[in-house]
Amino acid sequence: MGGKGKLQISQEAFDALVQENINDFDMEPQEAVEDAIQTFELQGADLTGIVASIAGGESLTNHPVIQSLNELRTIAPSLASPSLQELSTEKRASTQVVLVDENINPTLIKVVEALDAFFLACSAGGSDNASIAIKNGGIELVTSVCATLKTGGERSLTSSLKVLALLLQDVQSTEKFRQSGGPNILMEILNEHNHKSSIVEYGCAVVAAASTGNEVTKEAFMEMKIDDLLIKLLKRKDNRNIQSIYDVICVLVTADDNRVVASQVYNHARNFAKNGMADVLLDVAREENLASSSLATLCTTLKSIAVNDEICKSIAENGGLEVVLQCIDDSGNQRNKALAKTSCSLLTQLAGSDANKDAILLKGGIAKIIQLSSVYREEPSVLQEIMATIRALTLRSPANAAKAVEAGAVDLAAEAMEEHRSAHLMQKQACLMIRNLAVRNPENRPIILEKGLENLIRNAKANHESCKDAATSALRDLGLADYNI
Repeated sequence: MGGKGKLQISQEAFDALVQENINDFDMEPQEAVEDAIQTFELQGADLTGIVASIAGGESLTNHPVIQSLNELRTIAPSLASPSLQELSTEKRASTQVVLVDENINPTLIKVVEALDAFFLACSAGGSDNASIAIKNGGIELVTSVCATLKTGGERSLTSSLKVLALLLQDVQSTEKFRQSGGPNILMEILNEHNHKSSIVEYGCAVVAAASTGNEVTKEAFMEMKIDDLLIKLLKRKDNRNIQSIYDVICVLVTADDNRVVASQVYNHARNFAKNGMADVLLDVAREENLASSSLATLCTTLKSIAVNDEICKSIAENGGLEVVLQCIDDSGNQRNKALAKTSCSLLTQLAGSDANKDAILLKGGIAKIIQLSSVYREEPSVLQEIMATIRALTLRSPANAAKAVEAGAVDLAAEAMEEHRSAHLMQKQACLMIRNLAVRNPENRPIILEKGLENLIRNAKANHESCKDAATSALRDLGLADYNI
């Protein structure tokens, strides 16, 4: 998809330059196309969605995306026909309209068929087909269809939201959505249909896609109190395995728009916590029928809002440590690699609060993650998260460092560094962990050295650029005079 800040050009402008190359400079057709591409690229133009061929825009007439788009464009106005709408008895006073039964009305059936055909056409051919749809007004059209159908049936709304989620792929597309009134329309749809799982699923997928990389859209949704809506959605048990709900939360608290100097996502996370999102997520995690994939996503989501010491302590006070330690146990018993990684990562975040460190150890935290490492000896990505957790627990805590060594942290480092020499991220975490075990605990240094970790640390330093600083610090804090060699 198109890059941020690139010059936007039309198909007509590209075709005109190709013809100019042919008519004025006597170029062969293919040469003219290649020259036009090069010219626009030198100007920093975004050629996403441009048909770069001699046929140019003319070839779009028979393109399946354009054909399905035109079919939808032809049918869409009929949705506003008075014959398709009827005032509901309950809502007459507020003049809200409700579309008639979509399963029997031929126009609505045609709309669903057109939307589904459009989705299939945009899905084919990688991102190029979606780009053509975006370039030719697809987002604006489907957003307007959503606005018309917002009090309609589940099938038609689901089809339209599914298309929108597919088309929102970069800042240019999300800006088209925002400028078309998309955030307001989505909030109305989700508030109206919060009990319909498919609409919630694809509606939240649209919110997540529209907010990715777009700070303005994030702000728009937060101003409309989407945090309250998300809490409401998660309180419904039939929504709790819907991945896109958690995706929205994570996106809204992620700073990913390089156009802004100061992102507001930290404040978003604080607002989520203030409104009770952490407590709701913990309640969801305690549910027995929650899918393991949802549990892994939930750990990531909870971590994303645990952005300061106060929130980390609040999560712990409300039973969060017990929840995450149970997730760690479950991840080992179920051999669930994703849950192992996300639960350890969440525990690392919570251990960032000094007040939580001792509580984690008292609950058997280090013993549990050392035990987990025995299950995932062949998975350096999991071992990396485990060592990051031990590193967090032992930071500025000699007592915890002593307990970690007693629990087997040194053996873990020695075995993992020997077995996974090429895993540079894991090697780095091992070095950082060893440093914490040694820096305030001189009694641990001979134990570490006896396990042959000096050579393993030097090997990591020599073979991985990313490990140099961490390895040097570990060697220094082990008391080795030649640590900087």
